[in-house]
Amino acid sequence: MQGILAKRLAALLIALAAGALTLAGCAPTSAPSLSQTPAPTVDNSISAELKPFYEQSLDWRKCSAVVFCTNVTVPLDWNNPTGSTIRLALDFKPATSGKAIGSLIYNPGGPGASGYDFLLESPDYIGSDLIRSKFNMVSFDPRGVQHSKPKVSCLSAPEMDQLLYDDSKTKIGSPEYVAEQRAIWSDFTKKCQKNTGELLEFVDSVSVAKDLDVIRALMGDSKINYLGYSYGTLIGELYASLFPEKVGRMVLDGAIDPTAPDEEANLAQLVGFDKALRAFVAQCLKASDCPFKGTIDDGMSSISSLLLALESKPIETSLDGRKLSASAALTGLIYPLYDETAWPTLATALKDALKGDGTQLLDFADAYNERTPEGKYLSNSTEVNIAVNCLDSRSPSDAKSLAKQNALVLKASPTLGRYWQDGALGCADWPYPVVKKPANISAKGSDQILVVGTTGDPATPYSQAVNLAHHVLANARLLTYVGEGHTAYGRSNSCVEKAVDDYLLRKVVITEDIRC
Repeated sequence: MQGILAKRLAALLIALAAGALTLAGCAPTSAPSLSQTPAPTVDNSISAELKPFYEQSLDWRKCSAVVFCTNVTVPLDWNNPTGSTIRLALDFKPATSGKAIGSLIYNPGGPGASGYDFLLESPDYIGSDLIRSKFNMVSFDPRGVQHSKPKVSCLSAPEMDQLLYDDSKTKIGSPEYVAEQRAIWSDFTKKCQKNTGELLEFVDSVSVAKDLDVIRALMGDSKINYLGYSYGTLIGELYASLFPEKVGRMVLDGAIDPTAPDEEANLAQLVGFDKALRAFVAQCLKASDCPFKGTIDDGMSSISSLLLALESKPIETSLDGRKLSASAALTGLIYPLYDETAWPTLATALKDALKGDGTQLLDFADAYNERTPEGKYLSNSTEVNIAVNCLDSRSPSDAKSLAKQNALVLKASPTLGRYWQDGALGCADWPYPVVKKPANISAKGSDQILVVGTTGDPATPYSQAVNLAHHVLANARLLTYVGEGHTAYGRSNSCVEKAVDDYLLRKVVITEDIRC
């Protein structure tokens, strides 16, 4: 359904992240041995009830030629650490030099992205050659995600298809539409609660940040070194606020502003995607085979007309008899906006769709949703994304508030705003309260934090990085990449790579903001 996008678009898309980070290059690696697995740090300040978690023995095993993996036990409820426990999937790749200066913990984003899978499947695509030579590369699946146990589970694959690909049976924005959406999301919530159990209350980002401190200690580091993308920046920000004295080197790329209210963040994101779509159309119009003619506004109008037509008449594809709905087309349109190198393919996809063939746009939607041609879903990222977002922040969903939000999104983007309406309904019946963030988000007392922002970032608008670096964090500098796409380190230019590498490797204290 259209309303899901307002809650999911903060996710760092796995496939695009993989494609982007390959630009960092890779170096041959020798097979590591179990002797390279780290020993936990000993911290006498840890309370007696938490010591079993911070000093637990890990059963490392080899999961590939170069990657080790294990499970980490943490409290289900950090307010009740002597109660039930859960397990987090953790993996690491030893520094290629054989002499690590510490660990660099990586989070690819989400909520719902599997860092465990990313490191296991693409160990040479995180950071640069220099970074991988000096740091043990570490990643994990946050609580509720994929390989961590238990995990969030809500819908069957056919039910997920209905949620993600079926258009509304009523007119968008009508009272009937709102009633339909309320019923759909109420049913989703009930199924999440039934199929996930007690875990569902405790997959919030504050809890993940506390889990991260256990991982830091178990990897043998007195201070954390951290590389977070998109939603991963929020985990880093919360960690720094909870444990400022334990921050070593922290890079927050594609930054989220933790102080922005939910409805404000969603509106900013819509503006970001509208801006990226206009940039795509502008680039497309310069090509001889562009499906649009005239001005940028003319191109945007053509896209609006296509989406409106699909609402009442989905078009054919070559994908096993499936048709392209407006919901799927919107996902397929937005997915490649995360990386401008995909824009030529998007132009072809739109050209085909305007001629009645929705195959490429549906392919894009499937890639975003991690759906296989057989109709299976490769991960539980959609369900985790919704569950975490509903615990972290929530917009009011009464009729008056919905009307106010809808007016703002329609004004912000005549093309995309129609499908941002009523987004608050996704969390309207969530059975657990919003989890409070730390009272002070400034991370006062931390070592310097490097915030990275991209001027044309559609998913985490540049303004959030500016506010985070200049007004929220007490000790931070801003690295600006002037360009398009989501995130910068590993997918932009040598200026960004050198600045980040110098900061991480040489502990360079940045004296002024950097622009690349």
